[in-house]
Amino acid sequence: MDSPRWLPLESNPEVMTKFVSCLGMKPSWQFGDVYGLDPELLSMVPRPVCAVLLLFPVTEKYEAFKQEEEGRLKGQGQGVPPDVYFIKQTIGNACGTIGLIHAVANNQAHLQFEPNSPLKKFLEQTTKMTPEERAAFLEKDESIRVTHESSAQEGQTEAPSLDEKVNLHFIAFVNVGGQLYELDGRKPFPVVHGKTTEDTFLEDAVDVCKIFMARDPQEVRFTIIALSKDSF
Repeated sequence: MDSPRWLPLESNPEVMTKFVSCLGMKPSWQFGDVYGLDPELLSMVPRPVCAVLLLFPVTEKYEAFKQEEEGRLKGQGQGVPPDVYFIKQTIGNACGTIGLIHAVANNQAHLQFEPNSPLKKFLEQTTKMTPEERAAFLEKDESIRVTHESSAQEGQTEAPSLDEKVNLHFIAFVNVGGQLYELDGRKPFPVVHGKTTEDTFLEDAVDVCKIFMARDPQEVRFTIIALSKDSF
């Protein structure tokens, strides 16, 4: 049986904020663009920041690195604690929604939800599941799928068709217990990028984003979005 496919979500902070708001997250935290990587432009991003999303092109160079990284990390182990919420991506083009789930699920201490909201219910029902079980549960979650579809049609650019090959991919960076984690539903597990703090989290996440960019210096299709308190 073919795995399900959704329409790709645009890397548009307003669309993302509306998406999580429609699913019941209160708007005290909002998504906004990170316009540049130098200290002056980073200082314009409202603080605190609790999650960073990176949209990047999946190139041959990246795929080769991903395979090498997976083998290396499987060999050495990382010791990821169970309170890091991780979900596998089994739905085509759903990486935007997976990234948003990773951003929200790992920051429930900061974020607030409407009572009985679809997002809160999804997180509560999947909290004890494996990453694979969460993925299967998401495939059956109609409220998230419908909200994703309407959000995908809302961007500034026309949404591509379901079958169009999209070679851009969303991942999330979060701080759990003072460690910086990269959460990518196409990878078998979270990737640990070392220590971080609430104050340095944005800069630490951006440092990892710079490595992605340096891997493909000819590419310009990178977008960084921060989940910040207060509005942009």
